[in-house]
Amino acid sequence: MTLLLLGCGGKTSEKKNQEESNVETETKASSSDSKKKILFFGDSLTAGYGLEMGEAFPILIQHRIDSLGLEYRVINAGLSGETTASGKNRLDWVLEDGISIVIIELGANDGLRGVPLNETESNLQAMVDMVQEKLPEAEIILAGMKIPPNMGLEYTSRFENIFPELAEKENVYLIPFLLENVAGIPDLNQSDGIHPTVEGQKIVADNVWEVLGPLL
Repeated sequence: MTLLLLGCGGKTSEKKNQEESNVETETKASSSDSKKKILFFGDSLTAGYGLEMGEAFPILIQHRIDSLGLEYRVINAGLSGETTASGKNRLDWVLEDGISIVIIELGANDGLRGVPLNETESNLQAMVDMVQEKLPEAEIILAGMKIPPNMGLEYTSRFENIFPELAEKENVYLIPFLLENVAGIPDLNQSDGIHPTVEGQKIVADNVWEVLGPLL
């Protein structure tokens, strides 16, 4: 970054440096805008609840992308507390030109609250439809989710099956279980037993990368 030495180089030097700085800034912005975008659309798991900025798995994915020199920019649109119903209403606001991959990570809050399964399925379907209509060239990845059997074994089983069935029906990609090798392991989750720790987020990033990586 060009430094402006105010009062040391005179007006001509200052103006030249300012122009160089502006060109550099514009070049960086142009470079960033030219990158393809990956949208992570989800709840607190995507947002990185309870962690510092930069510790959520979408950011870890960005670091991996950068290390490989791939021209993609991650957009983290995670929102704590999001359900499939609220996500359906919010999705249209974050879909924008240049997005080539959309990862939909929603449903966990539905399951924990006992939302009727047909509503969860309908909302996820609506979001897939919305992406396909607005960004027909974009790839879609659905993040599978499982929940504790608090709502009964039948509800739990049917909930888990929503994701692979929808992925197969719509011919989209599926992360079988976002929290594989993390859920239920105390050392990898925060005190609430739900949200991954920093180390847990690293494993989640690996789970995502297994599906996302080959697409890049």
